[in-house]
Amino acid sequence: MNVKYLRYLGFLGLLGLLGLVFDNYGLFGFFGFFGLLGLSHIKSDELFEKNLAIAGLYAFIVSLICLSILMVLVVTIGSLEVAAIGVAITFVLQVLTFTFSFNIIEKRGEQ
Repeated sequence: MNVKYLRYLGFLGLLGLLGLVFDNYGLFGFFGFFGLLGLSHIKSDELFEKNLAIAGLYAFIVSLICLSILMVLVVTIGSLEVAAIGVAITFVLQVLTFTFSFNIIEKRGEQ
C-alpha cells in the first residue's frame, strides 16, 4: 500500500465532529485518525510497506478473533445491545492493534 492512500484515512477524523452534533462522546475517538495525516512527509519504501502489511495482518487477526467471539455471544444472548457494544470494542481493538504494532515494528527496524 502506498503511503498516500494511508494518509487519506486521516480524513476519517472528521467523523469525530459528529460527537459534537449528537452529544456522543464515543465519536470523539475518530479524532485519532487525524494522526494518519502526519504520514504525508514519510517516503514510502519496501520496508515501510512490509511493516504496514504486517501491522495490518495483526489487526486482521484481532478482528477475526473478536468478531467470532461476538457472534457466539449474540447467538447465545440474543441482544442487539451486545452486538453494538461488541462491534465498537472490536473496531477500537483493531485500530489500536494496527497502530501499536506498526509503531513497534517500525522502531525495531529491519529483521
